[in-house]
Formats: sequence, C-alpha cells, structure tokens
Amino acid sequence: MTAVGHLLWEILQLPLYTLWSESAPGEIAFAVVHCTGGDLVIALVSLTAALVLVGTPRWPSERFRAIAILTVLFGVGYTVYSEWFNVSVRGSWAYAPSMPTIPPLGTGLTPALQWIAIPLAAMSAVRRAAERGLDGAETKPSAQTVRRTARQLVQRTEPLPRNGRRGPPVPARSPWSAPRI
Repeated sequence: MTAVGHLLWEILQLPLYTLWSESAPGEIAFAVVHCTGGDLVIALVSLTAALVLVGTPRWPSERFRAIAILTVLFGVGYTVYSEWFNVSVRGSWAYAPSMPTIPPLGTGLTPALQWIAIPLAAMSAVRRAAERGLDGAETKPSAQTVRRTARQLVQRTEPLPRNGRRGPPVPARSPWSAPRI
C-alpha cells in the first residue's frame, strides 16, 4: 500500500515541479521511479526509528498511536529538510509557480502532505489487518461483543432450578433401566 500510495502521489504532483514542463518523458519516468524508491527508504527508516524508540513486541496492538505519530514526524521532518536542501541549496530540482510552499523555508506543501497522508493510510491498514488476524477472524472483540458476553455472564449467575440444571428436567434413571435407543 505504501509503495502504490507514494507512486501515485509522485505522479499526481509532477505538474507542480518544473521537471513536468522542461524534461523528456524518459527523464520524468526515471524521476518518478527514483523518487518513489526514495519515499520507500524514508518510510522504512521512519517506521524503524519509531519502533526502536517507542515500540513494543506487540505492535501494532500496543503503542500504535505513538509509533504512527513518530513515523509521520520523521517522514515530514526529513522531507521538509530534503526539499529545502535540494531546491534551495543544491538546485537539484525546482518548483513550478503553481507549487504551494511552506514558509519560512519555502519547501513544497504537497511533499509534506504526502508524508502525512500516505503513512497514516498505511498505518490504518496495518492496524485493521492486525485486528483481523492472519486468518481474517477478528482478534480484538468489539464493544458490542463485550456487552453481549457480559449479558450472558449475568444471565448465567441466575439461580439454578431445583434439579441443578438449566433446560428441561432430566428424568432419573436407575442402573437397571434398559438403555435408550
């Protein structure tokens, strides 16, 4: 999901870079593949750093929010720095006039938004998959399931009938009775 999300985002934001209007199709295709590969490295490093800093072996069932927030912060932080460095310092690429920028560094808004939207969507998918388990069965009970189970437990604590059993009374049998067929 992360790879597809970043690939689509890179393609959709191409018109906001001068590359779109000044480069040959082969160069544009190479830039999309190169940038998507870079996005995947940033995603891997951001998630790994978050897991090392605050993760637990039970993630994503535990500490999900902390990991998600740190992953997004690391991704946005690196992207804002990289965009500033590559546009303002190195001149590796340039923004088209239509690119909205973030003051004071003047970095592009859409790359920063990319590092909020894509990781959060991917993290949400991971969390849903973890709650369902590998076999697709829900592993975390819903609030409705918890309430239903509590009602059933309360019903079981009602006093038993005189024969000590729930349901229809069972007739007594002597050891000499014929077996039932």
